[in-house]
Amino acid sequence: MQNQFIFLATCNTCKRIQKELNLPEDVILQNTKETPVTVEQIEFLHQQAGSYESLFNRRSQQYRGRGLHEQDLKESDYKELLLDHYSFLKRPILIYKNTSYVGNSKKVVAAAIAALKDE
Repeated sequence: MQNQFIFLATCNTCKRIQKELNLPEDVILQNTKETPVTVEQIEFLHQQAGSYESLFNRRSQQYRGRGLHEQDLKESDYKELLLDHYSFLKRPILIYKNTSYVGNSKKVVAAAIAALKDE
């Protein structure tokens, strides 16, 4: 998998983290709204994270809007939803040297920064 930073251009948290990471030039920027994630990317992230659910953003307006909070979602449902609408994907995501860093927690961001400094 190539080095990528998957983000949402309208997300202030994504913008802040992108600045913090000070990404090298070889990292491809992918605005998930304009260029949705592919099946290949989702499957790679699934292998890294261990589940589709761990990649899922429950803060998406679509989550409550579609009544998903009232359903018992299965792994196959999460995969389908991740591919269906960009807002369901936790973000940002850095894929660097075949390792993924998913989300905006301090721990994840710190790990991503450390990986980028190991250049």
